[in-house]
Amino acid sequence: MKRYACGVPETAQFVDCDGVRLAVSREGQGPALVCLHAVGHGGGDFAGLAAMLSDRYEVIRIDWPGQGRSGADNRPASAARYSELLAQVLQQLQIECPVIVGNSIGGAAAMLYASKHSVAGLVLCDAGGLVPMWPVVKGLTRLFRGFFRSGERGARWYPRLFRWYYRFMVLPAPAARLQRERIIAAGSECAGVLAEAWDSFGQPEADLRAVAARLQVPVWVAWSRSDRVIPLWLCRPAIRRIPQAQLTRFAGGHSAFLEQPDTFLGALIAFLASLDPSGEGAQAG
Repeated sequence: MKRYACGVPETAQFVDCDGVRLAVSREGQGPALVCLHAVGHGGGDFAGLAAMLSDRYEVIRIDWPGQGRSGADNRPASAARYSELLAQVLQQLQIECPVIVGNSIGGAAAMLYASKHSVAGLVLCDAGGLVPMWPVVKGLTRLFRGFFRSGERGARWYPRLFRWYYRFMVLPAPAARLQRERIIAAGSECAGVLAEAWDSFGQPEADLRAVAARLQVPVWVAWSRSDRVIPLWLCRPAIRRIPQAQLTRFAGGHSAFLEQPDTFLGALIAFLASLDPSGEGAQAG
């Protein structure tokens, strides 16, 4: 399957959680750094971070169901579902109080996890769940759901439009080209999961602004200035309400760690260095 190329390495282990066989990569030693990707992507998004940080952290990458190398799920994709699976994976791996890096739906899942479990810190990269549930937002989620359902049905025009969508809207920066091409190649395979996720984005429970406002852990918000999927201006009010949040803006579309890898890495290392290595005070919010 083409989606395998987007995911964690083929040497990764598999963890069975609630009927789903999840591919999980563990690299390096040290405090746990858990990386959660956007829908339609894979753990390969964080290959660069794993290579650079595995000398001082245990970098854990998870492929969400039906993406990368993971098996399909019997429940629809959503941030809530992914948070449940994340909790089961970390419990089985005996990982406690990690730092979690979450992009898009991965960021939403990270916030939900942190609201119930201890974490040392959160890195929210263009995270879902922080947009007001205005009627126009719900309308856009239905529009995108329909777009991806067309891809799932095999519409002939879908691959070309999906390529345009990723090239100019989601990951436009040159540095993301290799992973972007892998994601585009797997676009039809992942269309069903994308449709499920976008359907979930329009539901009331997808509004995590109140959850974010209750987080009692250090939070670094890393946002791409040109994000057309989740624009920063829509999320700023929610970000301001996160008690311990700091915001950094990057050039790019939706994933700064792919589009501005060197700049992102330097800022991430600074954030990680600022955290209490003992994990004290990192209680669930």
